[in-house]
Amino acid sequence: MSDNKVIHFEIVGKDGAALQRYYSALFGWKLNTDNPGGYGMTDPAETGVVVGIGDTPDGSAGRVTGYVRVASVDAALAKGAELGGKVIMPVMEVPGAGVTLAVLADPDGHPIGLTKSA
Repeated sequence: MSDNKVIHFEIVGKDGAALQRYYSALFGWKLNTDNPGGYGMTDPAETGVVVGIGDTPDGSAGRVTGYVRVASVDAALAKGAELGGKVIMPVMEVPGAGVTLAVLADPDGHPIGLTKSA
C-alpha cells in the first residue's frame, strides 16, 4: 500500500440517516450501516473510494471530508500544525477496524482527514 493517496471521503451532517437515503437514491449507492453509530460505507469497488455517510459526532451542520492514507497520522498532524493548520479531530482508533483516524484543518479552515491502517 502506498501512502499519500485519497482512499475515503465522508459526508456527515445532523441527520446521517437522511443523508444516507439521499445519496443512496441519488447515485444508487449501497451502504453497509453495520458500523458504530450506523455509519454507512460504500464498497470502493463500486464507488472508486470508500464513501462514508453518517451523523456529525458533535451535532454540527456537517461537512464533506476527504481522507488521505499516510505513513504516520501523528507525524502528519504535527507537520500540518507546523505549517499553520489546526487539529480538529484528534487521533482516534476505530473500534474493531484496525484503523487510526484524525482530521486536520488547513490554514483556511478546510478539513482533511488522515488515516493509517494497522
